[in-house]
This record gives sequence, structure tokens and C-alpha cells, in this order.
Amino acid sequence: MCDTCGCGESESKVTFQKPGEHTHSHLHGHDHGHHHHDHDAHHHEHGRVIEVETDVMQKNNRLAERNRGYFEALNIFTLNLVSSPGSGKTTLLEKTIQSLKDQIKFYVIEGDQQTLRDAERIDAVGAPVIQVNTGNGCHLDAEMINKAVKELQPEPNSVVLIENVGNLVCPSLFDLGEAHKVVIISVTEGDDKPLKYPTMFQRSDICIINKIDLLPYVDFDMQLCKDYACQVNPDLTFFELSARSSEGMENWFNWLKEHVHSK
Repeated sequence: MCDTCGCGESESKVTFQKPGEHTHSHLHGHDHGHHHHDHDAHHHEHGRVIEVETDVMQKNNRLAERNRGYFEALNIFTLNLVSSPGSGKTTLLEKTIQSLKDQIKFYVIEGDQQTLRDAERIDAVGAPVIQVNTGNGCHLDAEMINKAVKELQPEPNSVVLIENVGNLVCPSLFDLGEAHKVVIISVTEGDDKPLKYPTMFQRSDICIINKIDLLPYVDFDMQLCKDYACQVNPDLTFFELSARSSEGMENWFNWLKEHVHSK
């Protein structure tokens, strides 16, 4: 978990910022116990480490259920977009908002370790957005989403899109209270991604295979990739598209509109 990837090694400063506003921050340590227990016990009492990690997940899951209850009470459809860096998440969000903003009210939570770059891109296409900079952290968690939603104050019957930190490992472990986890891979990453990062694909409902306009130029077997993903999770729903060229985007738009309007 976080002790493995290193983002829990010390208390990190998490910042929340909307484009054009001053940064405000929260110290965020995931309650791993790194600041309040004997280091000898940490290194030698392995049972204690497991217990602390279990407590972290229990706290996150309680907050995730609170988030989920809030979203359901206001009929807010929430998606958690996860991927490795460079898969095209932000471009996908830009194109989705540009195409559907007259039909759907969107709000966006951008997760990244540093900078406002992605939030500024979303702000430019007209959606309310807040950037969560995680510092050393490699994922968003339910507490960050809870605080970000309080800042955004999404309207009832809207859609909240969460762009998680680019990472195919830790974000798979943290429920944020979303309706669906959407894993995005690009054809430039290789068709064996589902086998190399199985937990992310196991815990996702939707798999978007992006940048299909580059298929003629890369060594990527679409069917093999989908077969690998189905070995891990046979219930995945797939979308093959290019956010850049808009090829295949209509199917994604139709799915989104269907699920929003059916709520």
C-alpha cells in the first residue's frame, strides 16, 4: 500500500486550488501512525503494520460511503478516472465537457502531485474545477474528495468527474465514493497493461482504450489487450476511441448520457 510506494513515509501537504484563486492546504498523513509510534515497533512488529494499514483502509472506506451517500442523495453521477500518466485523461475530459456541457452540468476534481495545469485546461472549457495537489502522494483518497466537493458544491442532478493522479497501482486501492471507476489506457502503452496491473482492471467497471488514431504506428493488438483485461475482469465494458481525433467518442457520449439521464 502507501508504505510500499512511499507516499505515506511522511506527512504531506495537500493543496486545494481553483484556477485564479490562492492555494489553501491541509496536512495529510493518512493516519499511518508514522508520527505517533515507536520506530522500533514499526520495523519489527509486523502485525502492528498490518493493523495500521487496515485502519487506514477502514477510515477511507467509511468516508467513501459518506461521499457515496451525498452523491446519491443529490443524484450526482460520479466517475473516478484512473490511468498511468499520459494516457489522455485530461483531453478526454476536455472533449467530453465541450461536447455535452449544454446537456449535462459537469464539475471536475483534478488530482496531481503538482501544478494547476490540468485544472486550467478544464476551466478553459467552462466547467467548475478544483485542483488537488497531493505533494508526495500518488493517489486521491476519500477525505480529499470530501473536502474538494465541499469547495465545488456541485448542483443536484449533475456529474462529477474525478481525474485521479496518474498511477495504475495505489489509486486502485482507494474507494472515493464514485459510481464507477474508469480505467484508461492508450495504445502507446502496450497491450499487456491489464496483466501487469491487474488490480486496477479488477476494480474498474469501464475500460477506455484511447489514442486509436495511432494504431497504424504502434505495435498494439486491440483484441489481445481486451482478452487480457477480460481474464482479469470479465465484466468490463470497453470503449475504443481517440479523444484527439474524436473517433469513437460518440459511443462514450451515449453511454454517459444514458447513465446520467436514467438516474
